[in-house]
Amino acid sequence: MTAPRDAASNSPWLVAAAAGLFVLAYAFKACGWRRLFAQHERPSSHALAAAGGAAACTGLALPGRFDDVVRIAVVRRFRSSRAGIGALCLSLVLVGLVDSAALAPLASVAAGVTGASAGVRAGLALVAAAGICAAVIVIGLPRVSRIGRFDRFRLARWLREHSTCPREATKAWLLVSASWSLRAVALFVLLAALGVGWSFTLALLFLCATAASTALPIAPAGAATQAGAGAAILAIAGVHTSHAIAFAISAQALVIVAGGAVVVAAAAWEASLRMRPRLAPR
Repeated sequence: MTAPRDAASNSPWLVAAAAGLFVLAYAFKACGWRRLFAQHERPSSHALAAAGGAAACTGLALPGRFDDVVRIAVVRRFRSSRAGIGALCLSLVLVGLVDSAALAPLASVAAGVTGASAGVRAGLALVAAAGICAAVIVIGLPRVSRIGRFDRFRLARWLREHSTCPREATKAWLLVSASWSLRAVALFVLLAALGVGWSFTLALLFLCATAASTALPIAPAGAATQAGAGAAILAIAGVHTSHAIAFAISAQALVIVAGGAVVVAAAAWEASLRMRPRLAPR
């Protein structure tokens, strides 16, 4: 399935292009996440981008699922954050569902084009099915919370106050889908840059495997879990084990570097916004 390694394809320009695509993916993800907040309590996009980048960086050491704690802590450090802890937790649940919905078409394509075993195709089909169910929940939740007969329940009233409308949820899905598509293209470019070969199928398999590993309720450090899942699926797909491990580590490192760059850029932008009132003429 994979082309032979070609030393000439190890291009720093391709690595830089992949890193740029990962940075863009963070931006699209932040814009999509923002749409999942109620209009009156939406944080800024750069605050959410910083939260995503910080979670990727701390994933080197923190166990899986602790990245959500990091996201909440970072968002609340930005002055644009008007959402409470409950609204932030709701948004994280929703963005996780939107992630699954955005992965559904990519997993379906991967299942259709891969020549891997029936078990791998079944796993991809499961990812796609979970994404469809997640999409139904994300679109249906705002509608259910607005049904009059549920007004007597405090939870329904709270959901109505803090959830977004179905139209905004659809926009969030489109933006998050663009983010995952950019990640797939970045992996496709990185596969070529590291000499594994130009294979969009491998890129999709790696993306779906690493994304599915984040659904584990508890796991070792998030970055290690994702790298391990990615290396395993590449090895199953026919890539030499040592090459698969090297690529998985490199890809995860590039995601973290891109996340760090996003955090620095977002922090600089936030600092400039805080300085403007002080520098304004009086």
